[in-house]
Amino acid sequence: MSKEATNAAVRNQFGAVAAAYATSAVHASGPDLAAMIDAAGVKGGERVLDMACGAGHTALAFAARGTETVAVDLTPEMLEVAAGLARERGMANITFQQADASALPFAGAEFDLVVTRYAAHHFAEPAVALREAARVLRPGGRFLLVDTVSPEDAALDTFLNAVELLRDDSHVRDWRASEWVRMLKGAGFEADVRERLAVSLDGLSWVARAQTPTSRVAMLKEILAGASPARRAAFEIRDEPWGFSIPVALVAGRLVD
Repeated sequence: MSKEATNAAVRNQFGAVAAAYATSAVHASGPDLAAMIDAAGVKGGERVLDMACGAGHTALAFAARGTETVAVDLTPEMLEVAAGLARERGMANITFQQADASALPFAGAEFDLVVTRYAAHHFAEPAVALREAARVLRPGGRFLLVDTVSPEDAALDTFLNAVELLRDDSHVRDWRASEWVRMLKGAGFEADVRERLAVSLDGLSWVARAQTPTSRVAMLKEILAGASPARRAAFEIRDEPWGFSIPVALVAGRLVD
């Protein structure tokens, strides 16, 4: 799929469901967000870019710690939801702008920190987005990514991405953590995996959030129920109530001087 087609699919998907992400517990909080904040170590006053901010939960968490935060996203409806949450919380140190992660509308060396959380598996051109992050960061600037990731095992990788795509047509790929490290190094960062987690997903809320068609929900339940013992163990697949656990990684990069 071309970049234009992927971006259109993302806007169509998330424009229709933006409100659901305002109240999504997975996105609003969780140990992965706490780990990202801890890894950032912000003290206040830093200029932070949230790349593909969605409903704004990550950007708001950084703004609450006194940073000057800029949040960008492809989807206008998501930005409206995020801006609404900022207004509700009385936050004046955060701004929102529509932008593509692979073509950021900023001059070079504008930010101290770039973050992205639960978004990069929708990037049409992830390596380009990382180069853009490097471009807008100041010397020695840092990049933090939290995202769903595939296991290193090829069969498990294929299974997870097939499940993700069946749920949401705008899904591009859950990259392996090792692939993110390699792409970050290619963009000029020192990089490493800081933390790995497993996020438990309730099947009903997972598909409701994406407005997955009923026919596809039935297929997802059938695929998960019929998974091999190795797949059931790897993803902690549950039948009643149905759901599974998805691997998540926190990957960190620092610009090489």
